[in-house]
This record gives sequence, structure tokens and C-alpha cells, in this order.
Amino acid sequence: MTDIPEDVRRWVDERQAARASKDFGAADDLRERIREAGFEVVDRPGGSEVRPIATPSLAAGQRQRSRPDGIVQLLDQATTFDVSVQWVVEGWPEDVLRGIDSFRRHHPGRSIQQVIVDISDTDPGLWPEEADVIRLEPDVGWAAARNAGLEHAAGAIVLVVDGSIEATGDVFTPLERALTDPAVGVTGPFGIVTADLHEFRDAEGPGCDAVEAYLMAFRREVFEQGLRFDPRFRFYRTADIELSFQILSKGLRATVTGVPVRRHDHRVWQATAPADRDRLSKRNFYRFLDRWRGRFDLTVAGRRAASGRAPDD
Repeated sequence: MTDIPEDVRRWVDERQAARASKDFGAADDLRERIREAGFEVVDRPGGSEVRPIATPSLAAGQRQRSRPDGIVQLLDQATTFDVSVQWVVEGWPEDVLRGIDSFRRHHPGRSIQQVIVDISDTDPGLWPEEADVIRLEPDVGWAAARNAGLEHAAGAIVLVVDGSIEATGDVFTPLERALTDPAVGVTGPFGIVTADLHEFRDAEGPGCDAVEAYLMAFRREVFEQGLRFDPRFRFYRTADIELSFQILSKGLRATVTGVPVRRHDHRVWQATAPADRDRLSKRNFYRFLDRWRGRFDLTVAGRRAASGRAPDD
């Protein structure tokens, strides 16, 4: 198994052990984890073979797509927009079109870069002419798609926005004002907090432990310094919490900033079968805990406890 990452080698060994003990549920989970890393396991009589997943050739009538490492990088160039608004399309392009129109309508005179990362083979003719459209293979997953859009950001402020969000007023000004504080690393209207790193609830603010990816706002410089979503999060759940904890670990804060938006149905959640939602959500949360278990010191409650203040101070 030459040129196979060490993590993948370990998962292959763990899967073989699970199969030997007839724990086929664990074996299936490990097979999927290996696939998420870009490899497949082929079981043979003499053992298992692991190999990179082949990229299928382009069929007649299909539109050319890129891999995340093939997109144009803009983070090393000067900013040319006030704000970059980034969308990932996993289907339902009408939702993103609604969102783009709402941001355009409520921010006249502002220079807005609309970055659309399409992993659903939407007809390119649907998108506004001014949008920067990045077409990726659908198997890259949510986090890798987000990272591709972030690397293409040319705005001084970067917004990660879900297709369920519609602006109903000036969203940019409150977020820009919050981000003038150099201690703030991420802000947005949907903040959450935790008392134990396992259960999260809505935050009253202004401080929070994570900002949900319905709408997250950052200064572009945090991405210039290497901040990215963990690409192992192919399903969206908990990826925003994990990214927020990366920011907290750098000594920056997460805050709640109220902005005028309306939340519509979250299509991916609704379209995913309940059993699959539960399985994928748990897997992502375990990934979060694998990295941040024990880092209660990063949370609002943890900092209060360390300072000797009561939780409601």
C-alpha cells in the first residue's frame, strides 16, 4: 500500500479486525471513512487491497468540473470587493438565487463578490453573470466545497451563507462593525454555547462558543493565515462548530451579531433520511470531539469558571 496516508492504513487494519470479529457495522463505517479520504477497499480471498478512487471520465453532455486543488487562488491577491458572499449548491439552486437577489437588493452601492460552489451539476446558465461559479465533483463533500470558495474570496469581509438564508435588510454593516474588533474571529446571528462540549444551545450573546453556518462572517485575513473547514466533514453538521473552535484556539472570540435575515427550510436536512441524518451527524460530532475533547477552557463557560465569575455574570 504505497503512497497511502497513515490514517487510511490504520483504518484498513481496524476494518480487517472488525470483520474478523464479525462487527460488520463498524467495518462498514470504516469503509465509508476510507472512501471519504479518497480511497476504496477491495476485499480479496487473500486479504484487502486499498487503492485511490478513480475519477470518472467526463461523459458526453456532462459539464467540465474541477477538483478543489484546481481552482483559482485569490487569497494571495489584494481585495477587490467590500464583501465576498459564498454559497454551496448541493441542489435547489432556486434557494441560492433567492439569497443572491436579497443581498443585492438590500445592499445597493456595495461591491459584492458572489462565489457559488456548485457540486450538483446545475445548469450554469441559471447563475447571474456577475457571480464567480466554481464547479466541483459532487464527491468532494461540503467542507471541501466551502474551502474552495473561501480560497477564491476577494472581499475584505467573507460571509459563509446557507441557501436557506434570505436578507431582509442591511446585513453587511452590523457584521463589518463587529469585525472591526481585532479580537473577534467569527461572528453571525446564530451563535451557540455549551456547558459540557456535548450539548449546545442558542447563545444570548454577545459572546458564544460557535457560530452556525447559516451565516458566518470573518475578516479575510483569517483565511489568508490558513484557517479552513476540516475537509473530512462531507456532511455539513458540526463543521461550523469545529471551525469556530479553531478560531477560539487562536485566541480570537466568537460573537453573536444580530442581522435582518429570514431562515427558510434547510433543504439538505429535510432531504436526508432520518437514519442517515443521525448517522452522519454522530460521525461528525465524534470528529469534533476527537480534536477538541477536554478544551472546555475555550468556551464562554470555561473562561468564566477560570476567572471565578458565576455563569450568569
